[in-house]
Parts: sequence; C-alpha cells; structure tokens
Amino acid sequence: MSKITIDRAERGEESRDKAVRRKPWTPPSRLDTPPAPEGYKYHWIRAEVNGFQDKQNVYSRLREGYELVRIDELPAAYQGMMPSVEDGKHAGVVAVGGLLLGKIPLETVGERNQHYRQRAREQLEAVDNEMMRENAHSTMRIQNPERSSRTTFGGRQAE
Repeated sequence: MSKITIDRAERGEESRDKAVRRKPWTPPSRLDTPPAPEGYKYHWIRAEVNGFQDKQNVYSRLREGYELVRIDELPAAYQGMMPSVEDGKHAGVVAVGGLLLGKIPLETVGERNQHYRQRAREQLEAVDNEMMRENAHSTMRIQNPERSSRTTFGGRQAE
C-alpha cells in the first residue's frame, strides 16, 4: 500500500487576497485630491474670481486655521500629478484654476461646526421669543412652534 501525502500550506501562509476588480470609469475631476494626512481635512480655497485675486478670502481662511498645502508635502506618487503655483507669493502651493489647496485639523473643523450650530440655535430661539412676545396680547394665540419636516416623493399619502 502506498502512502498518500497531502502538501498543505500552513494557514498563516495562505493568501486571502481577493481578485483586484477594475474600477468603473468615471469622468475625471480637476479637484481630486490625495488622501489628507491623518487628523486633517483638505479643502479648496478660492484665490481668484474672474481673473481677479481674492486675497480677502484666502486671508480669512488662513485666520480660520487653514494651512496652504505645498506640493512637496504630498506623497511622491501625487507630486507629479498635482499642479502648483509656479511663482509669486504662493509659489509651490498646490493650485487648480484659481483655487489653492488648504488643510485644516479635524479638531478645528469640529469646533467651528459646534460654534455655528450654537449660533443657529440661538437665532431660532430669538425668532421664537420675538414671535411669542409680539403675540402676548393678541386674541389669536400661537403655540410654541414645532420644528420638524416631512418629505414625500409623489404618489398618494396614507390616510
């Protein structure tokens, strides 16, 4: 009787690589960016409108916490692909069609969003208070407003 041997690879040696699927074609975008560094978010900043410099917008974004991204900060694979400003004050900064690439810490983004959410809440409360104050002596009472929305997509509504 002959002995049957089975050549088995160790479990750790097995590869579970999936067959790489081809990505479907999509129209190219001039505003694609490489992945942002960990803890940061990329954002395109308007630097030019109709051929005129928009310095005010750039400076306000810098004051908000954005930093301009230089071409040499990008991973090597992207350095040859991304266009940059060749001369002037922003030489070396990644730019496309009047837009400069900026990065901002995610922590700053969260703080800014919280600030604007709070301002919106305060404005709604002010409108509600003003409405209730104006209505205080009226014979037609307005109840506290309900803040909700409902969206329907055609068809009949349930009865």
